[in-house]
Amino acid sequence: MKDFIIKHKFGFILVIPGIIGGYLYWRYVGCMSGTCPIKSNWYLMVLFGGLIGYFLGDILDDYLKKKKSSKDELQRDN
Repeated sequence: MKDFIIKHKFGFILVIPGIIGGYLYWRYVGCMSGTCPIKSNWYLMVLFGGLIGYFLGDILDDYLKKKKSSKDELQRDN
């Protein structure tokens, strides 16, 4: 479990801003009429924001790992 958390650390770090962003989106932009299934409920929008934050963090983590590995590879070649 500890290895999983370390491997996906940026995903877990960005969950909190995603949750906050989801709440703020619901509060100021969301659907007030109640006809929108995701935007009309604060708890669904918070969950959706947390998932978006996790996925963006995971993408960022993969990008940084690939960038680091290519940099290490270039240093090895020289």
